[in-house]
Amino acid sequence: MKTTVGFRSGFVALVGRPNVGKSTLMNRMVGRKLAIMSDKPQTTRNKITAILTNDTAQLVFIDTPGIHKPKHKLGEYMVNVARNVLREVDVILFLTEASEKEIGPGDRYIIEALSQAKTPVILVINKTDLVKRDDLFPLIEKYRSMMEFREVVPVSALEGENVDTLISLISGMLPEGPMYYPEDMVTDQPEQAIIREIIREKVLHLTREEIPHSVAVEIEEVQPRNNELIYVRAVIYTEKESQKGIIVGKNGTLLKKVGAMAREDIENLLGSRVYLDLWVKVKKDWRNRDSILRNLGYDGAT
Repeated sequence: MKTTVGFRSGFVALVGRPNVGKSTLMNRMVGRKLAIMSDKPQTTRNKITAILTNDTAQLVFIDTPGIHKPKHKLGEYMVNVARNVLREVDVILFLTEASEKEIGPGDRYIIEALSQAKTPVILVINKTDLVKRDDLFPLIEKYRSMMEFREVVPVSALEGENVDTLISLISGMLPEGPMYYPEDMVTDQPEQAIIREIIREKVLHLTREEIPHSVAVEIEEVQPRNNELIYVRAVIYTEKESQKGIIVGKNGTLLKKVGAMAREDIENLLGSRVYLDLWVKVKKDWRNRDSILRNLGYDGAT
């Protein structure tokens, strides 16, 4: 346990519009895949906690759902989660994309919320691998004209560029104090919550646009078997019979692909062979039904 004088610890929120790379950056900083990654927006639904401990500091990252204008009760819950996190942390990372020439209404909406917070904010301009470095300076000036940031750090979460610099800057802003978690702990998320997100990620990856946001996953059982195999039974819920048909695929081919891809990640997570038993069921309009939202792990969705 690191308790030396000068050790720093604290909580760090990642906020930004959907699909700016918050989950990718958090996974990169802790060196493990803990949060769902997809090219489809609004894939993170709960706040995901990841923990980075080094010789001088412990950084507890909270990856929040993208802040957006909600269209249903699940969307309202996601935005409330993101807003509440801003009051609970020591440092805020505001992520934007390097390829954008202008500051859009989504980012302006977030800046308005951040400007009312007393917490120090670092502007993190992600996806620098997609632009020339000289193109960043006009964008940085536009953001600085709207708000005073403690630091501005261009990064490529995908390639790891400048991520170590960002970690060092965050560490210096945290208060001195002991660790909140054991030094070998990388997340406070239950294994079942991570398994659920792994399965949902594979569905998002393999299906078209009409499917992603209508999908939820419930883990019904995780049970070791005598032959050093872990049995996992999971149900993929969607809102329409037609969507169920797409997820299952002709002769079950797409569901088999979901299972094969998810099983590999789950085996890496659990360190054991896994038998993944997947089912698909319909729950009509589940995103607007409070009882179902709670059962699926979206506590406080009302």
